[in-house]
Amino acid sequence: MSSFAERFGLWSADQQAQAAEIVARIDAGELDVLRFAWPDQHGVLRGKTLVAAAARGALASGINLTTTLLAKDTSHRSVFPVFSAGGGFALEGLQGGADFTVLPDPATFRMLPWAPRTGWVLCDAYMKDGQACPFATRRILQRAIDRLATRGLEFVAGLEVEFHVFKLDQAPMALSDAGQPGTPPAVSLLTHGHQYLTELRYDRVDALMDLLRQQLQALGLPLHSLEIEFGPSQFELVFGPTMGLLPADTMVLLRSAIKQICQRHGYHATFMCRPKIPSVMSSGWHLHQSLRHTQGGANAFMPAVGGADAHPLSPLGMQYLAGLKAHAVGAAALASPTLNGYRRYRPFSLAPDRAIWAQDNRGAMLRVLGAPGDTASRIENRVGEPTANPYLYLASQIFSGLDGVEQAMDPGPSADVPYETPAEQLPRSLDAALAALQADPVLVEGLGKGFVDYYCHIKQAEIARFNLEVTEWEHREYFDMF
Repeated sequence: MSSFAERFGLWSADQQAQAAEIVARIDAGELDVLRFAWPDQHGVLRGKTLVAAAARGALASGINLTTTLLAKDTSHRSVFPVFSAGGGFALEGLQGGADFTVLPDPATFRMLPWAPRTGWVLCDAYMKDGQACPFATRRILQRAIDRLATRGLEFVAGLEVEFHVFKLDQAPMALSDAGQPGTPPAVSLLTHGHQYLTELRYDRVDALMDLLRQQLQALGLPLHSLEIEFGPSQFELVFGPTMGLLPADTMVLLRSAIKQICQRHGYHATFMCRPKIPSVMSSGWHLHQSLRHTQGGANAFMPAVGGADAHPLSPLGMQYLAGLKAHAVGAAALASPTLNGYRRYRPFSLAPDRAIWAQDNRGAMLRVLGAPGDTASRIENRVGEPTANPYLYLASQIFSGLDGVEQAMDPGPSADVPYETPAEQLPRSLDAALAALQADPVLVEGLGKGFVDYYCHIKQAEIARFNLEVTEWEHREYFDMF
């Protein structure tokens, strides 16, 4: 009997060869277990771990996961009526907690350096008939990349990721600490903060930094630099440019890896945008992006040497920039998908508050770095938070930028005073961002209307739960006054 991959022709010749190499490693006794990891709608990795003998056959056959995983919000609650007709998704095959299949992409195989004799592989989600799952976000990014390919272009991105790491003082595990979600851990600082890039502060956390460096480089991730960020216990890692799906694959693996590595060594790492700690600084995810010509590999954003045009990017780059600016409001829900992330957007904070671009200005949402002959000419989008599903965030950039190219848009002049220049304001809440996404026809068409409705339903469920909670602010403000 043929495997799932063979039956539906889901692997390329290269993937078949890569799968054979993994099987050879299993047969040679190099692995005890293989983790099959699937990035869900939030960009959180889920999956199963198989012993080596079982993993050998599952590589080409895939493994089954329950469709209720597609219904989860960030508390892991199912927010669709999964036992109704169509499972609440209005799609055949998803009702009743049925199975869907996740099939490994053999090109993503890694050995996990922190887990002895453990392999890891990233999977794509399929329905039982071999069709791509309509809610699989990795496939959405692949569609965007395929659209670029019809123009002879490839997507290139580098990652700047901010996050916090704390000393883990206590992980509350009393019976009363269970829940959705459970009680968060008690932590203390590793640095006091506000000594941005000082070598003394870096040296005090060198043990942590060296631990992360060793493990991430052992994973083969393109780590470029490790930095002390401005806030208390806040850090930044920078990764060199990669192409296609790889920047997003790097991000989901990176987040999971850092949390696992830190947990094993008595730390708690979080990519939450703005943790509730004194003197906190919000964490961002700055996405550096450009396009390159498939034929020859030249940077398509680099302005011509000796050209008459004074723009910092090529004509195609300026049009792409205009598309990012035009759809910034609609794409905000994909760049900042949590309620917490909207606490970051504020003026004069090195985080953007409006849809605007500027040449090498960190106050602008879109910071343009380009010059004639500069092969690193690119756009840095500073809007994102590090919790974003990278497949959706990157797909939104491609769909937006391509619309700018197809419509030959003009981004207008550089905003040299970005917090004072009149411009369209970014959404100030997740609710407003979701409404803006649904009102953007280009993004709805690119992502798929069914997916946008599905995504917004999940996020509205999170908002509804939040609105039922009485916050500390409300209690302090009204309990004594009235």
